[in-house]
Amino acid sequence: MRKSRFISSLVVVLILAVALVGCVKTTTPAPQADTPAKKEFKVGLVTDVGGLNDHSFNFLANKGLEQAVKELGVTKGVVESKQMTDYETNLSRFAQDKYNLVIAVGFLMQDSVTKVSALYPDTKFMIIDSSITDRPNVASAMFKTEQCGYLVGVMAGLLEKTPGIPNALGKNTVGLVGGMAIPPVNDYIAGFIQGAKSVNPDIMINLKYTGKFDDPALGKQTALTQIAGGADIVFHIAGGTGTGVIDAAKEKNVYAIGVDADQNYMAPDNVITSALKGMDVATFDIIKSVMDDKFKSGDVFFDLSNNGVGFATPTKVVPKEVVEKVNDAAQQIKDGKIKVSNEMPAGYK
Repeated sequence: MRKSRFISSLVVVLILAVALVGCVKTTTPAPQADTPAKKEFKVGLVTDVGGLNDHSFNFLANKGLEQAVKELGVTKGVVESKQMTDYETNLSRFAQDKYNLVIAVGFLMQDSVTKVSALYPDTKFMIIDSSITDRPNVASAMFKTEQCGYLVGVMAGLLEKTPGIPNALGKNTVGLVGGMAIPPVNDYIAGFIQGAKSVNPDIMINLKYTGKFDDPALGKQTALTQIAGGADIVFHIAGGTGTGVIDAAKEKNVYAIGVDADQNYMAPDNVITSALKGMDVATFDIIKSVMDDKFKSGDVFFDLSNNGVGFATPTKVVPKEVVEKVNDAAQQIKDGKIKVSNEMPAGYK
């Protein structure tokens, strides 16, 4: 009897369990739509004739692009121009391939960018060191390099007056080697002359243009001539040609000042500082602005106030008191107490 009652009770429990299960609503998850793939963002960079190995402005622009690849996930394309007649073709290639942003490195591409940007109004362009303000699809990265030129000029002028500096400093003569007599070069030079003369009015400044940005041998020969004429500091503003200037300083054991990037690694005992130009910063910032739909055409300025220009940490050759005076000059420029012009001083035009 007990066994029969147990079986009956078990049957009832099972029937109730089945009924409860039937009341539970079961749903099959709806198939999820495929997540749309992230749209590829392409940036093309066209170098000046100096190429990526100029250790200077082309190198820095590519550095900013590489940062965008790493941090923003952009797809990059780079083409090195072998001659000036390549500019238009290289810029057009990226525009035809529907790149989102095409970067032209250098003042010498102004005419090509002006022409190509008009042919491809839906493509955004960035040009470094040239002001193009009449194109809604062109951003011009402009640098107040007269400011950093001024600071390394102050440093050079003070060093020439400082006793006890090794390597025969004290001849009160410096050499300037420019690539071409164009605004991005002359802005540095104008600032340097003003800075050096502000602390050392009697300093002799020997300026020579090579006419090229891609001829290290010519740069070296030019600097050797200046050194033979008494220059114990040489400052180059000559792109790849300037690597030869640094070689000359190393060979003759005098001092050099680098340009655009910190070039101390090229000759650690000779390159005492470098006038810095944040083209990597500008390149990255403008790429990001396009990606964020915040692109602004026209001039975009970079100077001491936004770390767009500056100078590399000086080597131990430069006395602390000299560095302090240079830093003070930098602060006075930021505060508006020192006005640095980008006009070439009389006698150097």
